[in-house]
Amino acid sequence: MKRKNSPCRWLPLLASALLYADPAEAGTILAQPVPDRSEPTTDSAMPLYLEVVLNRTPLAGLYPFFLIDGRLHASVETLRRLGFELSAHEAEERLDLAAIAGVAVSYEPNLQRASIDAPLDRLSLATTVLNAPATDIPRASASPGLLLNYDLYASHDGDAGTATAFAELRAFGGRAGVFSQTAVTRAYRAQGQSWRGESVRLDSRWQQSFPESMLTLSVGDTFSGYLNWTRPVRMGGVQLGRNFGLQPYRITAPLPAFLGEASVPSAVELYVNGMKQYSGQVPAGPFQLTTLPSISGAGSAQLVVTDAYGRVSTIDFPFYAAQQLLAQGLSDWSASIGMVREDYGLRSFSYAGDPVASGNFRYGINDRWTLETHAETGGGLSNAGAGSVWLLGLAGVASASATRSRLDGDGGWQYALAYQWNNGRFNIALDTQRTRGAYRDIASLYGLRPARISERALVGMNGPRFGSLGLSYLRLAYPDQAPARYASAFWSRSFGNRWYASLSLNQNLDDNRDRNAYLGLAYSFDSRTSVNASLQRNGDRHSASVDVSRPVPGDGGFGWRAQLRNDDGRSGGLAEVGWLGDHGRLNAGAASFSGNGYGYASASGGLVLMGGQAFASRNISDAFAVVSTDGVPGVPVKLENRSIGATDARGMLLVTPLNAWQRNKLSIDPMDLPANMRVGQVELLATPSDRAGSLVHFAMTPVRAAVLVLVDEAGRPLPLGSQVTLLGSDLEAWVGHDGETYLDALQDRNTLQVRLPAGSCRARFDYPASAEGIARIGPLPCLMESAR
Repeated sequence: MKRKNSPCRWLPLLASALLYADPAEAGTILAQPVPDRSEPTTDSAMPLYLEVVLNRTPLAGLYPFFLIDGRLHASVETLRRLGFELSAHEAEERLDLAAIAGVAVSYEPNLQRASIDAPLDRLSLATTVLNAPATDIPRASASPGLLLNYDLYASHDGDAGTATAFAELRAFGGRAGVFSQTAVTRAYRAQGQSWRGESVRLDSRWQQSFPESMLTLSVGDTFSGYLNWTRPVRMGGVQLGRNFGLQPYRITAPLPAFLGEASVPSAVELYVNGMKQYSGQVPAGPFQLTTLPSISGAGSAQLVVTDAYGRVSTIDFPFYAAQQLLAQGLSDWSASIGMVREDYGLRSFSYAGDPVASGNFRYGINDRWTLETHAETGGGLSNAGAGSVWLLGLAGVASASATRSRLDGDGGWQYALAYQWNNGRFNIALDTQRTRGAYRDIASLYGLRPARISERALVGMNGPRFGSLGLSYLRLAYPDQAPARYASAFWSRSFGNRWYASLSLNQNLDDNRDRNAYLGLAYSFDSRTSVNASLQRNGDRHSASVDVSRPVPGDGGFGWRAQLRNDDGRSGGLAEVGWLGDHGRLNAGAASFSGNGYGYASASGGLVLMGGQAFASRNISDAFAVVSTDGVPGVPVKLENRSIGATDARGMLLVTPLNAWQRNKLSIDPMDLPANMRVGQVELLATPSDRAGSLVHFAMTPVRAAVLVLVDEAGRPLPLGSQVTLLGSDLEAWVGHDGETYLDALQDRNTLQVRLPAGSCRARFDYPASAEGIARIGPLPCLMESAR
């Protein structure tokens, strides 16, 4: 039997709702949370569920309290949920908030809110991380296509001449990776001889990248991986390794982190070496602010915290940023196997017969210590070593390594030590690398053996008054050769915005006659035109030159250069011009020295086949995009809000260069489009993979638009606000003033239905074939449906 509800059963719920309702919201009944049954209730304790503002920070949800003799109490469980740290003697069932040392509480019954201010040492709040570097991985794409880069050079001297053509061919698309092939073709003729020529293949490589795992697989010609204390070799084979460039927004070096705490919500500003690096807000509690490594070396950071009361506190942090280190837990590695390439640039397919293998591994033990290892083998050689890089606090960076090799029973060692420190004004670098015994590596099996002694010392300083000054010492000794020692000094300084001077000296410490000195002086007439004069002494030879130039602008245009030169009494000079356009670069010049003259010319550019279209471009070294506007010509296109051109007669535009694996913002200006054009999106992000192209499509739909003037059977405008429907479509509009309405999806023949206060009417019309832009059609009589 179904029991009927008694009205008395609802009285407790109604009384509870009225008790906890906000008086400002008359007539509203609030849902009541389930009471905390762990808290005992007495006649003198009134249970409350309140919003909480802790140190001026609103917290989410409602929290249970008790009102006893006008004072707020809370259970230990509630206080811990709020973030309080309680000692053992405070672990009572209920605590008087105002009785807790350092805590101030304000209860606002009309808002059902408790405002609590507590010292941070009584709270255990989560650390807020500010300015954390992005870790997202942009989704890259590569549309199918081909790219041909070319560089042409020719010179002519009487009956002699040379011509060289370098070409790079790339094929890419989808998930197939990138295949590239480079080659050079030479033709030359000596005096009195006929032309001869040759072509040489340089590199052939297929490369596939995996951004999620930051791995790149290369098959073909490549270099083996290497560290600062190892030597790479050019080889043909397979290589797999870490590629941080696949996630360009990831920071691999340890980031300087600055710790602080705010008792109330505050504004935080970070200055590094006097320049603002960050500005933002932080809630109450501890916070950690990271800064991107915009500098390398020692620096000074200043953290300025302004709280909600207007109080300002400043904290100074000295730090040292080292790009040689890996962040804690981050690894970098590569593994290669193949055969060493020989006679590169001379023969197309010259590889050694013995297979070789090489591997490197780096790992960030912590933010101050990076471990390095290397091993290689092949041709009877085994070579392995380990090294480390340490951050010495504010004292700089030190590194060390030791490597052992063995070949045909003979062994040897290589040791390396290095130290670097700089603070932006002073810098010092010391390194030494020595071998003992019969130390060998793979590179020494096909070329020079490693130097038995390689040492370098560099000290530099710079300032606004004296400019930049550097002193260096170099010692180099190869097996079975006498050591060579050199000392050098360099100085440069700018005088205002127009003058610049530089001086360098280089002395062989083992041969007093081997000395080189250079003095240069430059003056800028404007932002592009400058004159450079130099004097140089190299041993017993003297030379002087004056050079006036206006370089080719990076965005395109003309440039030129003229030079006069004297070398030990022999005079000469040259003159050349250059031009950079959207489709390539051209250079031409003529030179004469000691009565011998010659002329030369060069051209470079690229050809792209993508999206079913061909494009001529400048030389493309990295990624690019092809913009399509659905065949609409003359549409202005911007790259990162910078105007770069307009679509051609086919509605296409080649955009270069773009940053691979990064989000490149491309946009169009709809204000320059015809009025009868409907645009889907005006901004799109292009993320091409490296050395490939991405097709970016801006959807555009031409529409038949018209302003229609609708009148009734008496010629009066239809009433304002009448609803208009284009029959055969879902397009609707409303009648405006003077009977006008706007529709933009009209057909050759159209029928309108209009809802009027007195019923509905219909109007029929044909769209004018000669209409351009937004046509104006009417007056159109709208006939009542009952009168048709």
